[in-house]
Amino acid sequence: MTDLTALCERLLDLCQKAGADQVSASAAMTEGLEASVRDGAVEDIGRSETLDVGARVIVGNRQACVSASSRQDSALAEMAERAVAMAREAPEDPYCALPETRATDLPDLDLCDPAQADVDQLREDAMTLDAIARAVPGVTKSEGSNASWRRNEIALVMSNGFSGHRQGSFWSASCSAIAGEGPGMERDYAYGIARWRDDLRDLEEIGREAGERAARRVAPRQAPTKPVPLIFDQRLASSVIGHFLSAINGASVARGSTYLGEKLGKRVFPKGFTITDDPLCPRGIGSRPFDGEGLATGERVLVDDGVLQTWLLDCGAARQLDLTSTGSASFGVGSPPRPTHSNVMLAPGARSPQEMIAGIDEGFFVTEMMGASINSNTGDYSRGATGFWIEKGELAYPVTEATVVGNLIEMFAVLEAANDLPFDRALAVPTLLIEGCHVAGN
Repeated sequence: MTDLTALCERLLDLCQKAGADQVSASAAMTEGLEASVRDGAVEDIGRSETLDVGARVIVGNRQACVSASSRQDSALAEMAERAVAMAREAPEDPYCALPETRATDLPDLDLCDPAQADVDQLREDAMTLDAIARAVPGVTKSEGSNASWRRNEIALVMSNGFSGHRQGSFWSASCSAIAGEGPGMERDYAYGIARWRDDLRDLEEIGREAGERAARRVAPRQAPTKPVPLIFDQRLASSVIGHFLSAINGASVARGSTYLGEKLGKRVFPKGFTITDDPLCPRGIGSRPFDGEGLATGERVLVDDGVLQTWLLDCGAARQLDLTSTGSASFGVGSPPRPTHSNVMLAPGARSPQEMIAGIDEGFFVTEMMGASINSNTGDYSRGATGFWIEKGELAYPVTEATVVGNLIEMFAVLEAANDLPFDRALAVPTLLIEGCHVAGN
């Protein structure tokens, strides 16, 4: 095993000797195993091991980033010389300094499962997923089932005195099934991911969901063209809130390229809506005890009672906006930080998805989307969609080749959240009901 902290300390020292005023040295090591099965036969067994080392150097108010996969002293010295030379030729950036403060007490968030996967276990898991999906009535074949394990370790050492190190693991399982025959075939999928194996969704549940989703999509029709209520299935409701997170990203705000640029402190969602970002959630998929600039992280309320409370900020965006970093900088080996989110949760509502559907005379239950056309300045929104047409409070028939059109500002203002909040993802969003969108079909 490589001592990543010591490796970063060596690189930092070399960068300073090469002439850097400020340095952020980082390293990441990842190992993984995966098994893939298709139609009951093993398709692939894979193992991966990677090591990446990088530096972000600042000379005056100019910066540059470099990375490599070698731990040799000669390679590190070459990286340091090259990074400093690049920084001296880079354009000036008055906002690129390291933070003046740093995290000191780093909490243990229980992110790394001590158990290590083996090939036989993952092969058996993938076989189980595949068999369960193919046993669902209407499923004709498997498009592939996968079980994987990954463990990573990262270190960050900075010339402002910060030194941080963390480990994490991920167990995942996914299955894609095909129903129907010939040109009438339809596919769908299901998945699960967790930091610890014991927290992973039941494999039979994943396989059965993939098969049932595929089977019910057979013989789709085109949707009528009209404005109707939309229900976004829990699996993709997170994409709606994902567009919101992109719009409150401090880099976009600083550039003036977001439709929410004038909305800070104003109502964006209906009353009662609360959205939080909690990087300190134990075993959370997006958890982190420190951000990519060595700052302490902590829970933040992004939306309170429908009102936008803050932007997501790293140090550069915060300086440009004359604000303070929210500890939201991304971690990247040999790359500049960017604002990002961690574990985001939209508080659930009162009604179930079934109650939402039952209350709609005609509408569209969206289960999958593709493509995206979003105007970052106006919020105009258009995406391809498939799902089910709702008639008289029931799912009447599957729909394909539809387009959903609306404006995100208007959509956010009329959202209703269901009560089916998931707990196994970094962006936890329940099923969403949206009034006032247009569906373009036949």
